[in-house]
Amino acid sequence: MAGRSRSAPPAGADSPTREWDQAELLRLMDVRPEPGGRYLAPAHGPTERNVVEAGQLLGTTVVAAAKAVPGQRVTSVSMVFSRVATHDAPLSVALEVPHAGRTLSTVQARVIQAGKQCAAGVVLLDADTPDLIRSALPMPEVTPPHRLRPLDIPGGVVRGRDMRVVDDAYDPYREQTGPPELFVWTRFRQSPDRPELHAALLAQSTTHWTVAAALRPHPGFSEAMAHHSISTGITMATITFHDEANVSAWLLYATRVVYAGRGHAQSEGRIYTEQGAIVASYGVHAMVRAFPASGAPDSGTRL
Repeated sequence: MAGRSRSAPPAGADSPTREWDQAELLRLMDVRPEPGGRYLAPAHGPTERNVVEAGQLLGTTVVAAAKAVPGQRVTSVSMVFSRVATHDAPLSVALEVPHAGRTLSTVQARVIQAGKQCAAGVVLLDADTPDLIRSALPMPEVTPPHRLRPLDIPGGVVRGRDMRVVDDAYDPYREQTGPPELFVWTRFRQSPDRPELHAALLAQSTTHWTVAAALRPHPGFSEAMAHHSISTGITMATITFHDEANVSAWLLYATRVVYAGRGHAQSEGRIYTEQGAIVASYGVHAMVRAFPASGAPDSGTRL
């Protein structure tokens, strides 16, 4: 759910290793403008699995586009993740703005590391407007977060972020069969001070659940097998922001896999407030396949 640090440094230690917490996620995604339409995302540092999550790249691009087109809100981001990005080197988000309108603007984005493109996509922004019409799919009936136990996965916890899974349906270390869906309540304990940072944290969590949901109908598989005995990773993700979201309040990520086969899985998801209002929807495409005949370990060339 984030790169796993090798160890948490003691307070005041002079160590390149950083804990995974809310402040660190924001530090990585709150990119700094540089000349030539580029935005710098700093490195995190040493981790157990040196692969940047697709959701983090999605959130980073949200912030870069918001800074490139001030005065408009990010409405939708769609990205393809074609090459691994690592935590031990900075990232550069290169933006082009082929259309900057009074109502809608389009931004083309590329995430580059060490001169190589890791991801590319397009961002839609708009100037916002009052409702002409309004309707939405209702929130599914699920157990509220206060009646669920916290999700506590060793090595995978982001301090300052709470997660609770409906029906205890997720555990990466043991097989759990069921329908190809997961309902996960998520909140951050601190409220960011800018709307695009809320949107970035909202996007960062969208790519966590597709692979796990895809494996649920299939006995003999668990997410713990990923990158060891099966090859998995996120290859494409799209998120559309419908209404402003407060990530410091409980939000329900409702993910359902609509197809799994031929080495792929496709999910659809919606994000709801605890009061039942929809704030965003997303689609995620993942790779789920056997290793090549050579049996080489997963290099994480897609994430």
